[in-house]
Amino acid sequence: FTCVLLVSNQCIIYGRNMMAQSDLDLKETALKEDLKFYFMNPCEKYRARRQIPWKLALQILKILMVTTQLIFFGLSNQLVVSFKEENTVAFKHLFLKGYSGVDEDDYSCSIYTQQDAYDSIFYIINQYMQLKNISLGTLGYEHEGSGLKICKQQYKKVMMLPSNDTLNIDVSTETECIFFKPQELAGKKAELKLNSSFFNLEFYRLIQVEISFKLKGIALQTIHARELPDCYVFQNTITFNNRAHSGKIKIYFDSDTDIQECKDWHIFGSVLQKNTQYILIFDGFVILSCFASLILCTRSIVLALRLQKRFVNYFLEKYKRHVCHADRLEFINGWYVLVIISDVMTIIGSILKMEIKAKNLTSYDVCSILLGTSTLFVWVGVIRYLGYFQTYNVLILTMQASLPKVLRFCCCAGMIYLGYTFCGWIVLGPYHEKFEDLNTVAECLFSLVNGDDMFATFAQIQQKSVLVWMFSRLYLYSFISLFIYMILSLFIALITDSYDTIKSCLDGTFLLVAPETEVRVCWHLRISPWQECGKGQADNSFRCSALLNVLLGNVCLKGNVF
Repeated sequence: FTCVLLVSNQCIIYGRNMMAQSDLDLKETALKEDLKFYFMNPCEKYRARRQIPWKLALQILKILMVTTQLIFFGLSNQLVVSFKEENTVAFKHLFLKGYSGVDEDDYSCSIYTQQDAYDSIFYIINQYMQLKNISLGTLGYEHEGSGLKICKQQYKKVMMLPSNDTLNIDVSTETECIFFKPQELAGKKAELKLNSSFFNLEFYRLIQVEISFKLKGIALQTIHARELPDCYVFQNTITFNNRAHSGKIKIYFDSDTDIQECKDWHIFGSVLQKNTQYILIFDGFVILSCFASLILCTRSIVLALRLQKRFVNYFLEKYKRHVCHADRLEFINGWYVLVIISDVMTIIGSILKMEIKAKNLTSYDVCSILLGTSTLFVWVGVIRYLGYFQTYNVLILTMQASLPKVLRFCCCAGMIYLGYTFCGWIVLGPYHEKFEDLNTVAECLFSLVNGDDMFATFAQIQQKSVLVWMFSRLYLYSFISLFIYMILSLFIALITDSYDTIKSCLDGTFLLVAPETEVRVCWHLRISPWQECGKGQADNSFRCSALLNVLLGNVCLKGNVF
């Protein structure tokens, strides 16, 4: 009886084990099918389950709509930019005496005598007074502000005798200002201010004179483009910079533009309102398409995370091993993340564009950044669909495989580049205009790396110091030789090496000693380097990926494979 009972228990246990094993096999089969389906492209999914690629169709439609929207906004923004630039040029010709039409450097013009300084200051005041009679633009005074404001900054006390090398100075400064309101420009009060002691400048202690004023204008050219006009406020500042006390006063002109909503406007005999409504409706369709794309991509990521959880649990249950971080990342589709970011930026940018079109907002810069960046991401996302064709996919996967090595290489090369940048700035800065500040030095060296402007860089070095001139030759020759002949060649070699690895995948000559990044890239080509996994050479080579082996159906538990 006891024997019969033991046999019965063993049969029950064996039956339960068989049932558990059967359930596990069913789970594995279902998981494999879901994994294979997840990593298919839209065409393969359609052939497998007749699933219509809605995301693909929506992305193609969205590319056309977002690009069209950007072109419309760019044409509108181009009118704004041209109006700002043309007014800035007009202001320089109106208020800067003797302006040649071309800025001398980072400043507009310069003066060298005391009489020129007085003439330039009074010229600005007179031009401001006669603005309505001499200006060709739609300009007016800003009545809510302070009108024309003139401030002079100078040292409190200075006594100097250059002939005796004597200097007595109080470095603390004092600032004195005078105002001319628009309504008092033609009166006696303005004349009294012009004759006051304020304009008796002591140039030996004068630091700077700053003249600021606001003007208003209306851009009428937008009407010809069937758009509502904008109202502008120009904050103009003219600075006479005498900080160096070198006998040369640099005159800087700066104009900050603020776009405001026109308070009261009536336009007759045009179709502006209807044209505006059409564009607003189109922007609404763009928002709807991006919102639908956002929902679909978010749904795909959520489903991918659920599939990842199933796979991790299955692998832990069957093989008692944890899935590595790299395999987990295979479920996160970076293209979907890029599309989501692009959709969010497009939706926000489109809302701002609609408000700008309706003249409720004037945030052109913010809207330009959002729409421009989102369009960039949309077109970059096209690469994903080109990857479905093997010819294009090789190029895309080459970039993907070489990126980690290129980034590490750039970090090392960047250290050398920064060293040359600091060295050139401190040594050649006083003798070469391209090495005067760090930003200019970095740009100059980058141009040299690309073979641009070499002769001018060599020729413009001042030969006041023989030692510095000889150092400049050693500096430039060593930099050009190092970066062009060595660093750039190594940079190209890294990319070429990754390309050769990808090509070897296609040719069937893939080596198991390849780096992990390139192994995963080859898997994306649907080519398996694990056919011999667990049969000898895999023991001491790159460990097989858990996810990839499950997909291939040949999971290896031998040695250090996982």
